[in-house]
Amino acid sequence: MFRSLKNMFKVADLRNKILFTLFIIALYRVGSHVPVPGIDWDAVQRLEESAKAGGVLGFLNLFSGGALTRFAVFGLGIMPYITASIIVQLLGVVIPKLEQWRDEGATGQRKITQATRYLTLALALMQSTGLAFVFHRGGRGFNVGGDIDLIPNFTLGRVLLVVLSMTAGTVFVMWLGELITQRGIGQGMSILIFANVVAGMPAGGAAVRAEGGNVKFGLILGLTVILLVAIVFIEQGQRRIPVQFAKRMVGRRMTMGQSTYIPLKVNQSGVIPIIFASSVLYFPVLLSNVIPWEGVQKFINDNLVSPTSFVYIGMYGFLIIVFAYFYTAIAFDPHQQADVIRKQGGYIPGIRPGPPTERHLQGILNRITLPGSLFLAFVALLPSLALAVWGISQYPFAGTTLLIAVGVALETMKQIDSQLMMRNYEGFLK
Repeated sequence: MFRSLKNMFKVADLRNKILFTLFIIALYRVGSHVPVPGIDWDAVQRLEESAKAGGVLGFLNLFSGGALTRFAVFGLGIMPYITASIIVQLLGVVIPKLEQWRDEGATGQRKITQATRYLTLALALMQSTGLAFVFHRGGRGFNVGGDIDLIPNFTLGRVLLVVLSMTAGTVFVMWLGELITQRGIGQGMSILIFANVVAGMPAGGAAVRAEGGNVKFGLILGLTVILLVAIVFIEQGQRRIPVQFAKRMVGRRMTMGQSTYIPLKVNQSGVIPIIFASSVLYFPVLLSNVIPWEGVQKFINDNLVSPTSFVYIGMYGFLIIVFAYFYTAIAFDPHQQADVIRKQGGYIPGIRPGPPTERHLQGILNRITLPGSLFLAFVALLPSLALAVWGISQYPFAGTTLLIAVGVALETMKQIDSQLMMRNYEGFLK
């Protein structure tokens, strides 16, 4: 390992990329602690304590690295960009223009990226405005407890200042992520999310030890190690479907037949179903602020806000499984894949080209998605189960946190390994 670390800094180009990435992460973490002007500091401290109970606010705070409860300039974090990317990807299935851009290659990808940026800006404006009103009303709908007013001097000018500051912070974060992708190492947005979720682990571990004692802290660490191994196993797990290509003429030369495979990951959708499910559960919480019916407000506050509610746990797990199948169906199209194999003169051994190949791929995809979706649900619900059974108010090594951290770390290590192996150096992954 130490030899691999030494090799990383031997290559000047790779060393510069790593140092540039670390500089951007440091700059991003500084911005996560710069508060928006015109807020009440005492209320911010009470809000940070309330966020430790988890639930909707705890989940949103996870992706901002604690900047949301600090009401920092980077308080929205990268979530508006993630939401915009998911929306554009989903709309690409139903809007012909987006599908046409997707098939245009690099030119179309630039147009899709530009559309995602504009949608990110619109979402950031809406979310920052909504947060300003919600936290002026005492954090209603976030289960923060007490009357927390972050903006006591609630005037039009002050609200505009808060909204514009947080929106500008989101646009700046989006630019930092793109800089990492272009000039650093790894995928920029994923690296920033990784920095956010990892930043709260040390303080969260110390808080669990202080609240639950050494025994519970040791059990949580042991469970975390087991979960870490399971996540790596599932993330690396894939079903390889063999594909055989026949001999064919290319120009004046005959190419030999070759064998390859289609790698279908067990967890094809990554952490996207967890984000989808949280967004769906977050929507009725927002509606409870405007719906005048007391019965509906009471049901939402009792069952969809607290992470220890069995209704919350059941709906959360069910939505994760549903969205895992939904997103996998969008990310991998058996009909398109079967058509590509047929046009390239290939076939799956024992399966006829065309519709039989499509049905074969669809059947395999349905079978491997089930264990992947069940694992995602277990990973996401583990913190809620620990909160309900052990009575711990926070769980820093949550499954979602580990899933994001492991996924991003593995992908980044693969990029570093490819750079080292190109220059005949030994990498990290054996």
